[in-house]
Amino acid sequence: MNNRILIVDDAPSWRRYHEDVIRQIYKDKYEIETASSATEANDIIYGDSPFDIVLTDMQMESDYLPLYAGEWLIEQIQKMEAYKNSRIIIISAAYNIKFIAEKYNVEFIRKADCRNIESYRLIGG
Repeated sequence: MNNRILIVDDAPSWRRYHEDVIRQIYKDKYEIETASSATEANDIIYGDSPFDIVLTDMQMESDYLPLYAGEWLIEQIQKMEAYKNSRIIIISAAYNIKFIAEKYNVEFIRKADCRNIESYRLIGG
């Protein structure tokens, strides 16, 4: 079975872009699902088997203030035993993305760097 990736972003164009780039680089190595909000992603992560990688935006719905929605989602994932070996990668334009990534001990790609598809190489390794 292929590795599983969940892409979480409220912008349909970004979800499609991330999925297209991952497919371009990695072909059929990953089974990809998408979610349009942290709430939807939270429902999805309780499925049959955990995702190997979760790519999440930070700034989505405002239901979780003062946290970004993506931060709230990361907290939910990190509480789950089934996700202890999963990688979380923040893909966001948030100015404090590096601080957030360090706070939760996750990886990140700045959205500004996403136009260079080489930024996605960290997903595969």
